[in-house]
Amino acid sequence: MVEAYIALGSNIGDRETNVKKALDLLKEKTKIIRTSALYETKPMYIEDQGLFLNGAAKIETELTLRELLIFLKSIEQKLGRKPVERNGPRIIDLDIIFYGKQVVSEKDLQIPHPKMAERGFVLVPLAEIAPKLMHPICKETIAQLLSKLDYNKSEIRAQKTKPEPMNKA
Repeated sequence: MVEAYIALGSNIGDRETNVKKALDLLKEKTKIIRTSALYETKPMYIEDQGLFLNGAAKIETELTLRELLIFLKSIEQKLGRKPVERNGPRIIDLDIIFYGKQVVSEKDLQIPHPKMAERGFVLVPLAEIAPKLMHPICKETIAQLLSKLDYNKSEIRAQKTKPEPMNKA
């Protein structure tokens, strides 16, 4: 089993339900160990779109890294994600942030996620569930990366409940 961390986000439709459905589907081939609260966040890069709900999940999986990527893309498709402009609005977005201690740099896959250190919407929920997790390249913990990030804390607001999969089975 490999420990991995997944970032989840949605800004179209019932955002919380979208994340919960994604967690349900994630359970089909992985074991969810822990989830963060959901955080309402302003969009980055393309600001003229709805607010996101973002969270993070710690999982264990027997899937290879490539199999996990394919599985996450299949979840996005099942939930109705359509190709849109990069960083545009989406029903669901699932990104692999860490996969064990692996460092991968391929055209279509980079692990750890290359932009995580500039994204409060990734670091805040990740710091909630794994503050001492060490980034294998920069050799800093998630808490350290977050403490160095210049972001507007009022633009990342925790929701009251943690997302639980809709089906507990």
